[in-house]
Amino acid sequence: MPDQPFPALRVEDLHKSFGSQEVLKGISAQAHKSDVISIIGSSGSGKSTFLRCINFLETPDRGRIAVNGEEIALKMGRDGRLQPRSWRQIERIRTGLGMVFQSFNLWAHRTVLENVIEAPVHVMGMSRREAIERAEALLHKVGLFDKRDAYPAFLSGGQQQRAAIARALCVDPDVMLFDEPTSALDPELVGEVLKVIRDLAEEGRTMLIVTHEMRFARDVSSRVLFLHQGRIEEEGPPEQIFGAPVSARCREFTGLSAH
Repeated sequence: MPDQPFPALRVEDLHKSFGSQEVLKGISAQAHKSDVISIIGSSGSGKSTFLRCINFLETPDRGRIAVNGEEIALKMGRDGRLQPRSWRQIERIRTGLGMVFQSFNLWAHRTVLENVIEAPVHVMGMSRREAIERAEALLHKVGLFDKRDAYPAFLSGGQQQRAAIARALCVDPDVMLFDEPTSALDPELVGEVLKVIRDLAEEGRTMLIVTHEMRFARDVSSRVLFLHQGRIEEEGPPEQIFGAPVSARCREFTGLSAH
C-alpha cells in the first residue's frame, strides 16, 4: 500500500494570544500516520492551547491547520480576528480528531454506554444499533464493559478517563489528541490509563499527547516536542530529547542538566 501522500496533521506558524499575553508564538508541526508525538514542557508553555487550537476549541490568531490534506478555511471577522469560514467544515474535521481532556468531560446524567454512543449517533448519523456494537467493543478494549450501564459518579477517575478514551475512539478518528490525560488522577490510577494509550500506540494510532509522564513519553513516542514560552525549543526522537538534548532548558526540564 503506498504511503499517505500528506501528513495526517499539519500545523504551520500557529499563533494565539489571550489579551496581551502571547501564548503560542509560531508553532509548526506535522504528524504522519501512526506517529506518536509527545508534547512536553513546563506549565504555561502553551501545550494545551496548542491542542485546543488544532480542533478549534480555541481559534488561532494566525497560522494554518490541515487534517489529512484538507486545510481549514479561515477568514478575517469584523472584529479583526480570524474565524472559520465554515463551521460545518470544522464540525466535519472534528470527527477526525478525537480529543481526551484531563477533566474527563463525561455527561454526568448519562451512563458510560450513552456517553460513548453520543457522537456516533447524533453527530455522525450512525444507527444506534451499530453505535452500541462499536461502543461495547471499545469498552471491552479499555476494560470497562462491565461498567457500561454505570453513571460517571460511580466510577474512579481512571475508569472515567478510560471511558472518555472509548468515547473519543468511537468516531474512529484519524488523529487522537490527549491533553494531560493523567494529570487529574490519583497516582495509583495513572498506570491503567497509560496502558490503554500504550495499546493504542502499538495499534498504530496517530496521536499527539500532552503529558508530564516523562518515562511514558520516552517509551511510546516516535517524536517529542519540547515547548518553552510558546515556541518549540527542541524536537526530535525520544532518545535525543531524553538522552542528549541540545537545549539547556530541555536538559534541565528532563533532569539531564548535570550530564
